Amino acid sequence: MQQHGPVRPPFPLALTPSGLLRQLTTPLLTLPILFAGTAVQAAPATKAEMDLYTRIAAVNVCIARSAGIDFDKAVGVAGETIAQLIQGQHQGMIQQVGSKALSLEQLRRGAVNSAVFGSAEICPKSVPPEVMKKVEAALKQAGSKPPAK
Repeated sequence: MQQHGPVRPPFPLALTPSGLLRQLTTPLLTLPILFAGTAVQAAPATKAEMDLYTRIAAVNVCIARSAGIDFDKAVGVAGETIAQLIQGQHQGMIQQVGSKALSLEQLRRGAVNSAVFGSAEICPKSVPPEVMKKVEAALKQAGSKPPAK
């Protein structure tokens, strides 16, 4: 079968800045819709889920750091992602904390801390030395083993 006219690829070869922005942000706009359906069935996040979320946040920090992103920015984005996930999927409830839902601000603080501690364990060379000292001191105070360097 013969085609008439130019053959067009299934995707644009060059996106304008506004087109690229639209392509990147449109999926983000669907997150509340995706989370809305699960709110009715929400259960507190289990220890296993929290371990997974912490690992995801830590890996994101490590990847961001290897791409040259500032540590504070990397930790902030990873923490916000996890806080929003817990808020959306579990209505802010974490089994280990109790039956009361945590505020988004409380979730953010905890998620950022988890991202810092997780990245200190997974990619300690990507964590600034002054932060590693604080992590080691906190772990020592809690009676835990400091992360390997």
